[in-house]
Amino acid sequence: MMSSPLFWVTAAAVLLVLAILIYGIMGFAKGGADSGKKANKVMQWRIIAQFVAVLLILLFVFVR
Repeated sequence: MMSSPLFWVTAAAVLLVLAILIYGIMGFAKGGADSGKKANKVMQWRIIAQFVAVLLILLFVFVR
């Protein structure tokens, strides 16, 4: 299972979602005048990355 390239691509996508989430939460915690707009944009990117990650997970399950 771990030798599959699709597994590693899926794992990377999940880690990317986690990294974006942590970055967005840190932006919320910092606060500031422009924080709301920037954090909202980061969370939009998280939703897109999360959608791609879920599609890759489903593809991986289907292939396996």
